[in-house]
Amino acid sequence: MNTSALSSQDKILPFEKLLHHNHERLVYHHDAETGLKVIVAIHNTTLGPALGGARMWNYASEAEALNDVLRLSRGMTYKSSLAGLDLGGGKAVLMGDPQKLKNEAYLRKYGQFIESLQGLYITAPDVNTNISDMVHIAKETKYVVGLPATHDGSDDPSVLTAYGTYMSIKALAKHLTGNDSLAGKKIGIQGIGKVGRALVGFLAKEESEMYVTDIVLDRTSAIAKLPKVHIITDADAFYDLDMDIYVPCALGLTINDDTIARLKCHGIAGAANNQLADEQKHGAMLVKKGILYAPDFLVSAGGVINVHTEYYGGYNKALAYQQVEHIYATCLEILRIATATNRPSQEVAMQLAEERILAIKNARLG
Repeated sequence: MNTSALSSQDKILPFEKLLHHNHERLVYHHDAETGLKVIVAIHNTTLGPALGGARMWNYASEAEALNDVLRLSRGMTYKSSLAGLDLGGGKAVLMGDPQKLKNEAYLRKYGQFIESLQGLYITAPDVNTNISDMVHIAKETKYVVGLPATHDGSDDPSVLTAYGTYMSIKALAKHLTGNDSLAGKKIGIQGIGKVGRALVGFLAKEESEMYVTDIVLDRTSAIAKLPKVHIITDADAFYDLDMDIYVPCALGLTINDDTIARLKCHGIAGAANNQLADEQKHGAMLVKKGILYAPDFLVSAGGVINVHTEYYGGYNKALAYQQVEHIYATCLEILRIATATNRPSQEVAMQLAEERILAIKNARLG
């Protein structure tokens, strides 16, 4: 295992960031032959081994990659805790261009690195990695989930992630109006990747009015002819739309100073990770503006619930769907507490997740 070269300033910063949110471990690894550069962050393993996706992205800097992996791994801790899973939180970011670097040798070398962590971290598909990639990774390690059904895996987790997002949108509508029907509701979906596309299918059955945008035009053109689907080609103008619920399903940080001032929605519930650019500041701004926010790590929990059953005893599709449906009740409870106490829902959700972790920790100590 090789530690990446760091400047004198960067040698200090990772430890400061690590301690800020009580991460347990941060591991850098580099393989010169394949070009693999990866950071694994393990946030908390009280409930079980850390599980999180392998996100491959051409980061502008190592600092950007570090910030991403620390926030994402922490979110995975809360995601698994709120979902009632026996898993901790972790994440891997692979730095580089997937089109240039990703191949079998690269993925197998990553698998060897994951195996060297001896079960502290379990990897899964994420942005720019898929279930086919997991097959190559699994040739080198048993600590991998999200495999195809042909390899006794849980197959593509995006459908369950979309289903959990759908459950959250219904819970949000229920809290806002007293009725969880989405018929005629104006729902703006930002990002039509696998999760966004599956979500469109669920919402179409409810006859929602969907306004969709994506920087990849082919994705929107594929659904343009569906009933009640309106394509917004100007991605920036999307924030100015008059909609009931905003559903961010692309990359994070889309809820910030600029967008909050422009949003006209009543609620937000999307599958993107790290939607709030600043958790405390922008959570409070949403409360002040009267926009209800379903926390992203709750909304997107369907994927980790799906692979949880794969890791513990073999995949059970019916059980996975049943567990994902619990997101509806959890979301309602968080929104109820947040509204009653006039607190940001993100803060409420984090508190509930931390209370479960502490309770399990104390039970084991006792």
